[in-house]
Amino acid sequence: MKKFLTLTLAAGLMSTAAWAETVKIGFVTTLTTGAAVIGKDMQNSVNLAVEHLGGKAGDLDLEVIFADDGFAPETGKQATDKLVKQDDVDFVAGYIWSHVLLASRKSVLDAGKFLISANAGPSQIAGKLCDQDFFSTSWQNDQTPMAMGEVLNRQGVKSLYVMAPNYAAGKDMVAGVERTFKGEIVGKDLTKWGADAQLDFSAELAKAKASGADGIFVFYPGAAGGAFIKQYDQAGLKDTLPLYSVFTVDALSLPKLQAANLTGVMGSRTTQEWDPSLDNAANKKFVTDYKAKYGAYPSYYGAQSYDAIMLIASAVAKVGNTTDKDALRAALKEADFESVRGKFKFGSNNFPIENFYLREVVTDADGTWTTKVVETVFEDHIDSYAAECKM
Repeated sequence: MKKFLTLTLAAGLMSTAAWAETVKIGFVTTLTTGAAVIGKDMQNSVNLAVEHLGGKAGDLDLEVIFADDGFAPETGKQATDKLVKQDDVDFVAGYIWSHVLLASRKSVLDAGKFLISANAGPSQIAGKLCDQDFFSTSWQNDQTPMAMGEVLNRQGVKSLYVMAPNYAAGKDMVAGVERTFKGEIVGKDLTKWGADAQLDFSAELAKAKASGADGIFVFYPGAAGGAFIKQYDQAGLKDTLPLYSVFTVDALSLPKLQAANLTGVMGSRTTQEWDPSLDNAANKKFVTDYKAKYGAYPSYYGAQSYDAIMLIASAVAKVGNTTDKDALRAALKEADFESVRGKFKFGSNNFPIENFYLREVVTDADGTWTTKVVETVFEDHIDSYAAECKM
């Protein structure tokens, strides 16, 4: 019996050691439906990050398990539950959509896992629902449109028509631009969202044109963004109703817009915390290798996903294991990694304190439509909800 117990204990220790040699990351994104174009860019960027790390976080192997949220909160929560309960991952990352993240957060945090958002930044999680085990490598939703509101003020825009989808992030985007824009909002449309999202904007564009606004502000990610831009271009509104957008004109929509020769988008401006033209070593490597591997520019969705993996890997490498939660939490907070946006630091609510830039749609040296930074709008910006976080 004594020999048996000794062998059993030794086997258990070997099993624990073998388990500890792998860092398991669950990554939730949209891999089906029309929004899969975003999820694929995130997946590509995660895989590139793992490749750049040589498949390692320090001495430990990296394993990423991708899960599809189906563009729906219920499906996203089910995918998250599986990652936490069956796959027993150490970290859960990803999340494009705010309503999916909100539906899934408790599954991760109540299980004692770390949750890293690579995109969604709902105001609730930045404020009253903040948690010591939640971190963001993107932004709080309101910040990007807040930067656009400031741009509109600088450019002397006095009136604005606003359009966005009717869900958590859409409402945050509208709230963000309204928070900083000093002019008049002369009209607002919140359109249907989800698997059967509204893609015909002819009625809303007619109302926007008739409003006499100095410009139109829109937030339409994914397929809806392409549909909007096409209809905006066909309506010939470029000269009479200038377009100001967030998460609508990007590396995912521009190739399709260029293929359709929708030149109305050229010169349009958008705000964001990252751009492929940012001049730092990590970003140059990321963009160059992404283009070589996948034949296109990466998007900010991809950049933030890349950073999420690099953040996790840096923390695990510093601690040397996945079991010391206190040490891992402290290492995540330190954010000691080379970010594609340059310097990187967390605020009190574990959202980044970061710059936001005005970007313009241009043609690169190869004739490809892309964006470039025009100016820095906000420097070291802190989101509006951090003060509500009581960590």
